[in-house]
Amino acid sequence: MNKLTPNIARTAPAWRFRLGVLLFLFGLICPIFIPLVTATDLPAGWKALLSGLLSLGVPELLWLIAAAVMGKEGFDRIKHRFFKLFKKVAPPDKVSRTRYRIGLVMFTLPLLLGWSAPYASRFFPGYGGHFPAYAVAGDIMLAGSLFVLGGAFWDKLRALFVHGAGVRFAER
Repeated sequence: MNKLTPNIARTAPAWRFRLGVLLFLFGLICPIFIPLVTATDLPAGWKALLSGLLSLGVPELLWLIAAAVMGKEGFDRIKHRFFKLFKKVAPPDKVSRTRYRIGLVMFTLPLLLGWSAPYASRFFPGYGGHFPAYAVAGDIMLAGSLFVLGGAFWDKLRALFVHGAGVRFAER
C-alpha cells in the first residue's frame, strides 16, 4: 500500500495543475465570447448581463477556482514560471543619461497631452476625430517608458506611494 501512495501523490497534483491551468486560460479567453452573445436573439438586457459577466465576473471566478484546484504549490509554480519569463525582459537597474532622458520624455508626454487635450484640442488638427487612436498610442508610450527608464525608476515611482519614503541625492 505504501508503494501506491507516492504514485497517487505524483499524479494527483499533475491533473489538478493541468485542470487549474485550463480554468485559468479559459478565464483569460472569456471576453472573446462577448461577440457571440451579442449576435444571439436574446433580449438586450440578457445580452448586457451576459456580456458583463463574461468580461468581469466569470474570468475572476474561474481564476479563483483555478487557484483552489491547483493549490498553493500549483499556484506558486505558475507564479514562478510567469516571473521567470518576465525576468528575461526586465529593465536594467542603471541606464545611461541619454536613455533616461528619452524615457522621461516618453513618460511625461502622454501625461501632459492627456491632461491638456480637453483644453487645447482645437490647436491640434485632427485630434478630436481620432481620440481613441491617440489615447492608445499614449498608453503604449507610457507603458514603454517604464522599460526605457530602467529598474531604478520603478523604485522612484513606488516611493511616491510609500508614506515614509525619502530622497537621497547622489553627490556630484
